[in-house]
Amino acid sequence: MRIAFVGKGGSGKTTSAAVFSRYLAELGRPVLAIDADINQHLGQALGHDGPPPRALGADLPWLKDHLRGTNPRIASAAAMIKTTPPGAGSRLLDLNPDGDLLRRNSAVAGGVRFLVTGEFDESDIGVSCYHSKTGAVELYLNHLVDRPGEYVVVDMTAGADAFASGLFTRFDLTVLVSEPTRRGVGVYRQYAEHAAGHGVELRVLGNKVTDADDVRYLRDQVGDALLGWFGQSAWVRAAERGDVAPVADLEPANLAVLDGLLAALDARRRDWAAYHRGTVEFHLRNAAAWANEAVGVDLAAQVDPDFVPGSDPADAVPA
Repeated sequence: MRIAFVGKGGSGKTTSAAVFSRYLAELGRPVLAIDADINQHLGQALGHDGPPPRALGADLPWLKDHLRGTNPRIASAAAMIKTTPPGAGSRLLDLNPDGDLLRRNSAVAGGVRFLVTGEFDESDIGVSCYHSKTGAVELYLNHLVDRPGEYVVVDMTAGADAFASGLFTRFDLTVLVSEPTRRGVGVYRQYAEHAAGHGVELRVLGNKVTDADDVRYLRDQVGDALLGWFGQSAWVRAAERGDVAPVADLEPANLAVLDGLLAALDARRRDWAAYHRGTVEFHLRNAAAWANEAVGVDLAAQVDPDFVPGSDPADAVPA
């Protein structure tokens, strides 16, 4: 199951993603966290010290070559773009930590294995946008065959930036973290408007809620989309200072919010055929809009019409 945390900058989405990831890990659930935000703070929020793992966004040539495997529809890694769908012969992924990709690109912090897209650095200024890096996450998720009881938690870019690619459609549940303010709710409305018609299950998680008036405001503004809310937390403040305690020690009301979040995620069911149709749709859009001209070939030919990932339990192999 895949969950994305979105929201305006400063809303607490990174903290929420980190706490939920650690919560899953403490429950003994297989979990992978991915930092897909331009501000790369998820590892730190998980308690990581030291240099970050090798970034997916800086490892695109290797990633593309690894994922294309022996797929005859993809002539070379250079012919792959962020939306290239898997087909027969592609190397599909699972959450086995012994697979080549996770051994190469992941690290563990707070009991959680995590990947990073990489920072927007000096060499990118005036040359590329951050979505060239998040495209690596889109490729990763399009080739991942995760199973019920396995979890991928993604900290997304702030605001509406996620809509620059099809990445926003790759999740079973999208949680918009919102403070009880006009700006926070405004980001929810903008996100809901852009996501409409794309099969996105969007819910709101209130944050920095101090009293009944805050709760009433969120309920009035977002209605049934409100999944729950975090109140003030001494546990979170201590964790942000580096004093990390078990998630089980979180305030009972806040811990109950995590229980509700997991229940909402577990209630979702993925239709692999529909999921793959979305992958193909965005690939064909990108091919027609810019990629055919950029690559010099018709990338529609990369689509394998008979292939659906996840349709066979043998699909996912350590990779």
